[in-house]
Amino acid sequence: MNRKKRILIVEDDMIIGANISMQLINLGYEVDGLVARGEDAIAHAANNIPDLLLLDINLKGVLNGIETAERINQLYNIPIIYLTANSDDVTFKKAKDTFPKAFITKPFNKLNLQRTISLVFADVNEVSKKSSESNLEVLEDRIFVRHYGKMEKLMLKDILFIEADRNYSNIITKSGKFLLTSTLKSMEGKLPANQFLRVHRSFIVNVTNLDVVAEDYLEINRKVIPLSKSHKELLMGRIRTV
Repeated sequence: MNRKKRILIVEDDMIIGANISMQLINLGYEVDGLVARGEDAIAHAANNIPDLLLLDINLKGVLNGIETAERINQLYNIPIIYLTANSDDVTFKKAKDTFPKAFITKPFNKLNLQRTISLVFADVNEVSKKSSESNLEVLEDRIFVRHYGKMEKLMLKDILFIEADRNYSNIITKSGKFLLTSTLKSMEGKLPANQFLRVHRSFIVNVTNLDVVAEDYLEINRKVIPLSKSHKELLMGRIRTV
């Protein structure tokens, strides 16, 4: 059975938000949450990355929808659909600069919502297929990752760890996250084995950035990472050679 797509709704009008939530459930999606402020959306994504963000542009919190999208784009690769009752050119241009997948103008109906979300997920899936092995290039001391249409350099020494996210991988650095359309197994085969080691089915760590090694867990930059018994002996041997 295919997993339901998880959608986070960011809407400060709770009546509208509840209505959207009901429509999404009826369409077969899972509502990952309903939050009223951009700050709450960022905090939510930090703990549970949704498959899609439905984001109202005119939020009333500290951050408006466009500012929220800018913050989220710096950390995660989450497709965004803007909800807006404001269609002026200035707002549209600012919103467009955050690379949303679509706009839905209020008021909208169930069919409009259904078709827009369906097209966005179809586009995301197609892009993932085409870029599954082409969004990462590994060189001697650095990698280049495709991030929002451009290749960005990451020095290997700056990578803290890599975490599996279903069929994707999150590269974690001190400055942010980079989501790649590669499995953790694929990543393991591309990175230098003397520096990067699989320590759990869901984690590869940069051995040079380890802060704590305990009986059944590790710590890197205050992040606690589980350590499997089957990987511990190899890790201890690797540490002695670093």
